[in-house]
Amino acid sequence: MRSGAARSPGPAAPRRAALRGPRTGPVRGGGHPSGGPGRATGDLPDDGGRVGPGLRRTAGYAWRLLVVGGALYAVLVVLGRLVLPVVAVFVALVITAILRPAADLIGRVIRPRSMAVVVTVLGALLLLAGLGVLIGETVSGESHRLNQEFHGGLDRIEQWLEGPPLHLKSSAVSDLQGKLSSFLSAHRSTLISTAVGEAGRVLEIVTGAALALFCSIFFIHSGDAMWRWARRQLPAGAHSTWARAGAAAWRAFAGYTRGIMIVAASNAVLVGIALVLLGVPLALPLTVLEFFATLIPLIGSPIAMIVAAVVALATKGPVTALIVLALIVVIGQIEGHLLHPIVMSWAVRIHPVVVALSVTAGGILAGVIGAAVSLPLVSVFWGVVVELRRPQPADIPGATADG
Repeated sequence: MRSGAARSPGPAAPRRAALRGPRTGPVRGGGHPSGGPGRATGDLPDDGGRVGPGLRRTAGYAWRLLVVGGALYAVLVVLGRLVLPVVAVFVALVITAILRPAADLIGRVIRPRSMAVVVTVLGALLLLAGLGVLIGETVSGESHRLNQEFHGGLDRIEQWLEGPPLHLKSSAVSDLQGKLSSFLSAHRSTLISTAVGEAGRVLEIVTGAALALFCSIFFIHSGDAMWRWARRQLPAGAHSTWARAGAAAWRAFAGYTRGIMIVAASNAVLVGIALVLLGVPLALPLTVLEFFATLIPLIGSPIAMIVAAVVALATKGPVTALIVLALIVVIGQIEGHLLHPIVMSWAVRIHPVVVALSVTAGGILAGVIGAAVSLPLVSVFWGVVVELRRPQPADIPGATADG
C-alpha cells in the first residue's frame, strides 16, 4: 500500500529534465521566452527579419539628422532675431584678429597691457579717421572737375550710342532720357521715403560699431582668460577636446582674416595704380571701395570694378571703361592663382567650389552679411574638423605625451 508522503523524484528526474532542455513557451510576467530579462525599452520591435540591417542603420541616422537639423534651425532663428549683437561680435573678432599681434608687440614695450591695448586701438581709429578725411578732401577737390567731366561724358555716351555698332537714333536716346526723368519725378516721394527709412539704419550701424569696438577691446586685452573661464564651465572630461577645438578655430579664423586683408590690400593697390594711369577721377575713393569690397569673396571685387567702370564711362569714355572692365578678369586671375595660394597657405585651404557654394548660400540666407560671414565660418568649421581628426599622442600605441 502506497504511503501518503510524496514520492522522491529519484536520480532519473534530473536526467530527464536535462534531456528535455529549457522551457521555450511564454513566461509569465512579460519576461523573455529564454528566461532572461525582457526587451529593453529603447530596442526596436521584433519585425521577424523583414527589415535588413542597412535600413535599420539608415533609419537611425535619419532621425538623428532630423533632430540635429531642428536644433540648427532653432539656432538660426534665434540668431536671426539677434542680428545686431551677432554681427557686432563677429566684427569684434575680426578687429581682434587684426590688432592682437600689434597689441602683443606694443605690450613688450608699454606696461601694463591695458595701456598697450589703448594705444593700439587709438592708433587704428586715428588711421581710419585720417583715411576718411583724405577721401573727403579728394572728393571735395575733384567735385567741380568731376561735374564737368560727367556732363561731357553723358554727351560722349550719347554720341557713342548713336554711332557704330549700335546706331541708335537720337530720338530714341532722347526718349530714354525723358522716360528716366519722368520715372524719377513720378517716384520721387517713394525714393525719398525709402532714403529716410534707410537713414534709420545709420543708428543701428553706429550702435553696432560701438558695441564691436567695446567687445574688441576686451577680446584683445584678455581674450585668453575669457576662453579659459568658458572652458571651466564645461565637464572636466571635455576640457582637452574643447581646448584643441578652440585653438584650431581661432587659428583658422585669424589666419583667414589676416590673409583676406592682405589679398584685399593687394587688389586695392593694383586697382589704384591702374585707375591713376588711366586718369580716372576719384581714384582714391574707388581704391578704398575695392579694398572693402574684396572682403566679400568672388562677388565683391567685380562689383567695385563695375562701379569704377561706370565712373570711367561717364568721364573718360567707353574705351577707358572697357579697359577697367578688362581689369576684372586680370585682377581675378592674379587673386585666384597667385595671391590666394600664397597668402592663404597658413590658413585653411578651401576648394574654390566650396567657396562659391558658401558665398552663394550665405547671400541667399542673410544677404550681404551672410556672403561676408559664410566663408570664415566654413573655414573655422573645417579647421576644427581637421584638428579633432588628427591623432593625439595618447591615441597612438606606444607613444607618450612628449611625443
